[in-house]
Amino acid sequence: MSNNSAAKVKKILLAVVKYITLIFGAFVSVLPVVVCVITAFKSPEEYAETNVMTLPKSWTYVENFVQAWKQANMALAFRNSIIILVCVLFFSILTGSMLAYVLNRFKFPGNGLIRNLFLFASLLPGIAMQVSVYQIMYSLGWINSIFGYIVLMCGTDVISIYIFIQFFENISVSLDEAAIMDGCTYFGVFFRILLPLLKPAIITVMILKGVGVYNEYYMANLYLQNKNKFV
Repeated sequence: MSNNSAAKVKKILLAVVKYITLIFGAFVSVLPVVVCVITAFKSPEEYAETNVMTLPKSWTYVENFVQAWKQANMALAFRNSIIILVCVLFFSILTGSMLAYVLNRFKFPGNGLIRNLFLFASLLPGIAMQVSVYQIMYSLGWINSIFGYIVLMCGTDVISIYIFIQFFENISVSLDEAAIMDGCTYFGVFFRILLPLLKPAIITVMILKGVGVYNEYYMANLYLQNKNKFV
């Protein structure tokens, strides 16, 4: 009985520690957002005279939003962001899943080398390669080009390929073989049979890639410097 009581106490303590840790983590994550919201409704004078956590005198002061929308041309920036996001997600999912299909289903000389090269590329910090990448983008005339930026963001997508490869590992090859015996081409096998089965992987890639592309700040400012191309 005493052992059971000790086990229950230990379980309760672990649960308390776990929830305290989660609450603290949530607080740290939400605090900057709360500060931004509070500050957004303050006038310049009020911001200079009060603490960051001091509530604004009026929650109807929206002049900051109006000025930000006009001066930063946010309507154009949102449009550019949506165009880039949709295009990058579409082509990343299409090319990533097709490449994963080839690497997983077809065994050919250099298959392992290609996988290792992708793995090596994923280990390199992106910031360390920006000098070379910028020179390539400049020589192609893709600086301040939304098309060039889309190609760049699609070309740096390595993690998505491995996500698709992992999902292909769990799909039986017998599906491919049965479809081919019925006269289906390799493209038909991919688009008609395998791609619909990749919905969980596609959703995962959309979340990971979408958040990364939409929140990208450094590369967007480096390659899209024209005010009409801001995102």
